Amino acid sequence: MFERYSDSIRSLVDRSLNFLGVPYRFGGTSPITGFDCSGFVGKVFADALGFGMPRTAAEMAQMGEQVKINELKPGDLVFFNTMRRAFSHVGIYLGNYQFVHAPSSGGVVRVEDMRISYWAARYDGARRVLPGAGVRPTQTN
Repeated sequence: MFERYSDSIRSLVDRSLNFLGVPYRFGGTSPITGFDCSGFVGKVFADALGFGMPRTAAEMAQMGEQVKINELKPGDLVFFNTMRRAFSHVGIYLGNYQFVHAPSSGGVVRVEDMRISYWAARYDGARRVLPGAGVRPTQTN
């Protein structure tokens, strides 16, 4: 079971890094036309693990189990308040306080450090949603 979980994490992280440089696009869900933050996370989870995610960061924040910042593991979802509302931005934690995300208009999918002042001031929490980690994926329509 642990090896399968490790393989899932490896697949998720590898897939997320394959999209580095893809442009940000509001409402975007495709590496061809661009991603917004939740579109990026949804595409990575669908490609790497084969299950659907809710469409918005706020909906994703309702999934899985809450994780304390000092217990983060690669593959966990990290959330930020970037639009003056809780859980308005999401990324995928990579380890060592690094996360990958689709940042904002004019940006591209990239890796950033959660400890820099901008992200640290806006951190909203994290969720663990990986299958095999005691969390059941949601059904998609």
